[in-house]
Amino acid sequence: MAKKTSSTTHTKGTSGHSVVYIVGDSPLVEEYANLCADKGYSVVVDWNESPKPAPKFEGTVKVSSTTARNTAVALELTIADKEHKKKNLVTLDKALAATAPILTNSVTVAATEQATWISGKHRLVGIGALPSFSQQRIVETAPTVHTPKETVEVVQRFMQSLGKEIEVVQDRVGMVLPRILCQLVNEATFVVQEDVATPQDVDTAMKLGTNYPLGPIEWGGKIGFKHVYSVLSAIENDLSEDRYRISPLLKMLAHTGEWWKKQ
Repeated sequence: MAKKTSSTTHTKGTSGHSVVYIVGDSPLVEEYANLCADKGYSVVVDWNESPKPAPKFEGTVKVSSTTARNTAVALELTIADKEHKKKNLVTLDKALAATAPILTNSVTVAATEQATWISGKHRLVGIGALPSFSQQRIVETAPTVHTPKETVEVVQRFMQSLGKEIEVVQDRVGMVLPRILCQLVNEATFVVQEDVATPQDVDTAMKLGTNYPLGPIEWGGKIGFKHVYSVLSAIENDLSEDRYRISPLLKMLAHTGEWWKKQ
């Protein structure tokens, strides 16, 4: 049964200058920091990477490894490094007021599993976050088995203040869009690997044939092949199904990038 402790944080947006704390992987931290700052939030960020990036932010964004007690909403945006994610969540849970929700990236680790790492399980809500996804209007949201409806409502109001709508999905590794999109990228790399078509031809065929805005190889580059690989690896480990078998070419791209663009 979900814990009855409710999350009543008010997310004020443009007029209130509420504090949003964001920690995790680049470029997700930068994407969400700019999005929140553009809507009037006071944003504090930190990264898993060392040395830390030095991006140019738009709006009120500060860099600090200290989580302010008055933080209204926190975002944990680590994609694949489970130990970093756990460390970040434990730190946030100890530092934040009991009513402050944590939106945690759950494309590679289910949100309910992440909730076992912290005391304030009621505050945790999973979201589907990959590079470039912040541009979309819909944000996939996965409450845990401990998440009360009050916390989900706070998250919904926060996302609405960013111009987004939430779509509640099952709390499963890969969620929905990340799973589908990463599988498309994987299948496209099988086609390229078998010399059926070039990366450019695969993208052109998919854009003309299905009216996709981007081809699957282009999508893979936009998301980051290492992130596509991380999502599929997590799904493969979770389900042990052959349909999630990762192509050798995708594994190579995860380590080398798009070598044909470097020639």
